[in-house]
Amino acid sequence: MKKIVFTLCCSLIIVTGGYSQNKLDKSKNELNQQKDLNTAAPQSSSSSSGSGGDGDGSILLELLGKIALFTVGMATVGHYGVENHLHNELTEYPFYISEHGNYFDTFLNENGNINNFRFDFKDKFLYNNGNLFGNHLEAKLRPFQYFYIKADYYQLFEFQEHSSDNLSLFYFNLGYDRIRLKRFNLGWTLGASYIANDVNKFGFSFGANAEYFCKRNISFLAGAKWSFINEKPVNAFEIEGRFHRKNYFISVGFEHLDIATPNYNFATLGGGIYL
Repeated sequence: MKKIVFTLCCSLIIVTGGYSQNKLDKSKNELNQQKDLNTAAPQSSSSSSGSGGDGDGSILLELLGKIALFTVGMATVGHYGVENHLHNELTEYPFYISEHGNYFDTFLNENGNINNFRFDFKDKFLYNNGNLFGNHLEAKLRPFQYFYIKADYYQLFEFQEHSSDNLSLFYFNLGYDRIRLKRFNLGWTLGASYIANDVNKFGFSFGANAEYFCKRNISFLAGAKWSFINEKPVNAFEIEGRFHRKNYFISVGFEHLDIATPNYNFATLGGGIYL
């Protein structure tokens, strides 16, 4: 009986130790791994073909190219001559005008304050367990209602019995709200990601976000950022609810991070201010 108990205890220690190994260190090690360059480049084979249909083919390709550009432009930017919501102005802060979020129609709301500049700032505490937690700092500069500049800074900490580790993750993005309604906005971001510490590498980043504003000073936000560093995923997803009070808010939510193979789930608590 003692041998059985001893064996079970040893097995439990081994399993627990394997489960609680340093995830941050594993993420950094995988991001630093170089790709094996052992694949030979395919040889190009030359073939001759008649040039009789080249003229018609080039015209068709040019037409398809214009259609594709128009479709992409409509999907990502929109048509300012048709979609009136694209001209909506920034509010001074959400719920500054009753039942309005980030945007308002100046023609329908004469009491609205046309704000050509706004700075959004928020900070959130990230909690996974007693060994893994972090902080998420976000700054968003809105010089006008069309585009904005957004920076995210994640600082993660992990503590083990005899060691500790940390990881710094940054996103730098240009953002655009494709839909700008009084209680809902939807947009995309495009830019770069960067991991400091022992990685020190950049990656291309793109994302999407949406925010819905209820009637009683409550809003719900969802966002996603996808990126690759050294061909490994570096993704961030968040969802949160906000309670607004004048130009301040408090938030609770959830965040999920993919940093190479390891993934991280956090409950979040934070707040922010609109300036």
